[in-house]
Amino acid sequence: MAKKNFGHLKPCVHGADVFEAAGKSGFKRDAILDFSSSVNPSGPSEKALEAARDSFGQIASYPDSCATALRLAIANHYKGIAPSNVAVGNGSTELIYLFADAFMKKGDVAVIPAPSFGEYENAIRKTGERIKLVKLAKGFQANSTAFVRALVKKAKIVYFCNPNNPTGMLVSSDVLTDIARRALQRDTLIFLDEDFLEFVENGERFSMINQIHEFPNLCILRSFTKIYGLTGLRVGYTVASEEITDILMNAKIPWNVNCVAQAAAVAALKDEEHLEKTLQLIKEEKTFLLNELAKFKSLKVYPPDANFLFIDIQKTGLTAPQLREKMLRRGILIRDCSSFSGIDNCYVRIAVKTRLENEKLLAALKASLVKQV
Repeated sequence: MAKKNFGHLKPCVHGADVFEAAGKSGFKRDAILDFSSSVNPSGPSEKALEAARDSFGQIASYPDSCATALRLAIANHYKGIAPSNVAVGNGSTELIYLFADAFMKKGDVAVIPAPSFGEYENAIRKTGERIKLVKLAKGFQANSTAFVRALVKKAKIVYFCNPNNPTGMLVSSDVLTDIARRALQRDTLIFLDEDFLEFVENGERFSMINQIHEFPNLCILRSFTKIYGLTGLRVGYTVASEEITDILMNAKIPWNVNCVAQAAAVAALKDEEHLEKTLQLIKEEKTFLLNELAKFKSLKVYPPDANFLFIDIQKTGLTAPQLREKMLRRGILIRDCSSFSGIDNCYVRIAVKTRLENEKLLAALKASLVKQV
């Protein structure tokens, strides 16, 4: 029989479920425009794809279980960190679960914002330990006082996503630093998910990667899924103290990142031109979408820092599941945010894509909200 806490686990709801959407809508999978997953609309760089193809000759052998070349490339990508500060995982989701498994012990509590990425909650539920949800303040802003108050004796981990998912807004650097400092005093770990930070204009100035030596309780998560577009290859990494990294490296399963993924990730890091083109595209298209969505008087769009838009649709008279269904009938998949803790069923999330795709989204939205525009 399964462990008692495993019996209560349910799969976390995500965007990007085009396989299920195709089955329900009658559209072929490739005919559905996926605005529910917030990844690079241009896909991976050609250099990353070339490196992936060149690595096919290694498929008959086991990959480097320590991902030595990739960890070195990541360390060289930043200032002041070494490969010994980097752990690599099969997508950032593996590392979310690995971190919870490695550090939560019986009686511990995990503090998680609401709303935020659902896998944090699922990872803690898998350990069988308790969750303390801290609802975000007005406007979905993080308040340091509320989180510091949640740092009770048994609080082992505080989770943050910056920019937050699904709201797309940055958490103030002052708030994060204050919480990290208070948590350090209480021997509480901070798990800071920066998966979307690379989409933020001048985003690296908001990163806490260069503060891991000041805060040995800090573990930062990054991914090759989002900005680098290696979504199907599944590569993520953490940056933390050597102590935390050693624990994660020892706790992970062997050969968790395949040879093709490792090779593509190394090449993706070096292709700065592709990154710059992506950021320019996101900047232009986000502005375009914001201007066009402002014409829909029944929608409230929250100011986005990331590459997706968080929208309150309450005034449309539709619920998020209903709007998702209407849009899917027109071949457009959006993210119904009803599954996120801390919000009701009146919020959706849409990714920023190319101009042609964004125009198709707007046309489908206008048709779906014809009485509400």
